[in-house]
Amino acid sequence: MAMRIVASRPDPAILGLPWDTCLEEWPDDVVVPLPRGLSRHVVRIVRLGERVYAVKETNGDIAFREYRMLRDLQRLGLPAVTPQGVVTGREGRDGDELPAALITRHLQFSLPYRSLFSRGMTAEHVPTLIDAIVVLLVRLHLAGFYWGDVSLSNVLFRRNAGEFAAYLVDAETGELHDAVSDRMREYDITVGCENIFAELMDLSASGAVQRPIDGFAIISHLRERYEALWSELTDLEEFRAEEMWRIERRVERLNDLGFDVDELDIVTDLGGETIRIQPKVVDLGHHTREIQALTGMTVEDNQARRLLNDLASFTAHHDLGREDRHLVASRWMHEIFEPIMAMIPPDATGKLEPAEVFHEILEHRWYLSEQAGHEVGIHETARDYIDRYLTAKPDEVITGEE
Repeated sequence: MAMRIVASRPDPAILGLPWDTCLEEWPDDVVVPLPRGLSRHVVRIVRLGERVYAVKETNGDIAFREYRMLRDLQRLGLPAVTPQGVVTGREGRDGDELPAALITRHLQFSLPYRSLFSRGMTAEHVPTLIDAIVVLLVRLHLAGFYWGDVSLSNVLFRRNAGEFAAYLVDAETGELHDAVSDRMREYDITVGCENIFAELMDLSASGAVQRPIDGFAIISHLRERYEALWSELTDLEEFRAEEMWRIERRVERLNDLGFDVDELDIVTDLGGETIRIQPKVVDLGHHTREIQALTGMTVEDNQARRLLNDLASFTAHHDLGREDRHLVASRWMHEIFEPIMAMIPPDATGKLEPAEVFHEILEHRWYLSEQAGHEVGIHETARDYIDRYLTAKPDEVITGEE
């Protein structure tokens, strides 16, 4: 049987992997010791030159289905790992058939949930993980994606200005529809509550957290936050014609949540006295798109919000409110952001993403200023934070261009 590789943006180095050996036996000079989540499949992380990939053994048909599903999610701009290819027709050196393999790109600065707890996360932080799962699930449902296997193990987390952003890792059970029915959404929520409850109880039993986790409170939090966010993004709102300001307020509320409204359905009655509005197309990334337009940086939405707030403070401090925002942003980058990033030693650049480092420096500045009784300069704060805290953190990335 001839080995076959189907890949998007093919990397010739993939051919050099030991495909005639089952993944469990891949040697240490191939496998990268990166944290991996729990999986029903054998998964290995490998480095090929400057690129890092996750390789998962599975059935051939399932591998192709998941590969295509991940490509669809990528085209829709949804948070999921990037598919690289599928390898089939593998044979061992003894001629026995080996499972197919799905290859995805490693998501830089991402960690499975168990690794977060080994890096200092406590039971008090669990709701922030659940909030990230909720945002991911709502976004998937809005796009017509039915997950079928919601769990912490099927997600990777990236830091997001003190919170987290969740990325789908396993799309094996997923389905794309024109719309996800209420019954499908309820099933996803129920399965998510069951899986996450079990995962958290297992985490507590393993001793990974010092204080016990209240699993029932967490799954109640998941359901409540999901229903609240779904309602805010989709509910029909009715008001009188003289209350047209409520349209702008609805859009502002969604912007505050980080969502842009790409399409709004507005209906009036025959007399024009009653107005009904309902968001039809919403997409997370309001602040991300704004900071990218101003600075060129691509960051998570909460990180973008924090950067924009500091840019606004910089604008007010220097009385630049009448200047072009792009020129002000360029000055802020040149005088504030870039000099601070240049302070980071080369061996500490893999600790956190630059935007997350800046967020933590702003947090540190608040504490230093409170202790000093006056505002401490941002550059002085940055030096103190880098020397005392950043250099002591564990690396969360393998350096290399994606």
